[in-house]
Amino acid sequence: MSERNASRTALMVAAYRARASERSEPLISDPWARALAGPEGEAIADGVDRFLHDRELWVALRTAWLDEQVRRFVRGGFRQVVVLGAGFDTRAARLTTPGVRFFEVDHPASQREKLERLASLAGYPRDAATYVECDFEHHDFLERLVASGFDAGAPAVVTWEGVTMYLQESAVRHTLARVALGCEPHSVLLFDHLMKKIVDDSRRHEHEVVTRAFVEDLGERFVFGTNDPLPMLYEEGFRWVQSLSFDELCLNLTGSYERSRQFRFQRLVMASRKAPLAP
Repeated sequence: MSERNASRTALMVAAYRARASERSEPLISDPWARALAGPEGEAIADGVDRFLHDRELWVALRTAWLDEQVRRFVRGGFRQVVVLGAGFDTRAARLTTPGVRFFEVDHPASQREKLERLASLAGYPRDAATYVECDFEHHDFLERLVASGFDAGAPAVVTWEGVTMYLQESAVRHTLARVALGCEPHSVLLFDHLMKKIVDDSRRHEHEVVTRAFVEDLGERFVFGTNDPLPMLYEEGFRWVQSLSFDELCLNLTGSYERSRQFRFQRLVMASRKAPLAP
């Protein structure tokens, strides 16, 4: 990852959020995604479309699920939302709620580039979030959050979208443990993870090889995947876990299922040290 080009995959995701938002019956609404993605994000998404189908729908599903969980816990009384590895996330602006504080935690290069882009967006509420710089491979994100005003004694919703696959397992475990044991016990972590097959470079399935190569060409690399996160979550302190496949989520949100969709390489997880208090 270069110091200038923070995360090109974040640009790609923003481009897909923009496309999904512009559908006649959208699953999500992100009025800032198009400007944040820019021509570079669109070009990357076009490249992905050549070998990975339904990527726009996949991003829309993930975004819709995370958005709804954040809304649900905020309705239930949570007053802190933490976005780990924020990239070009716009939840602080889109889901802003009186009395609720959003924290965006990200690599310094990614955060600088995002703030530069936000400066040119008319109407974007830049002060909707508190921005916290953190390199997850080397820094303790919770210490940096607390130094920025986060209350570790109050429950929080923590989103961790599109990040785990780029971290070593040790960094994934450290983050899990810090949420489970360092935050208020009813705090909820929402994250996605790859399955092992897409990370394992010994596998020679054409689709998997092309996907890994494309991500590496963007300056990033798939590192972590698991077929069953439950043992790791338990070992790091969580005692309440739910896991959801993208096929299940797609059926729930769209009423459709197609086996040909390339959704079986990733899952979504909700985890807490104690059963969540939200309705």
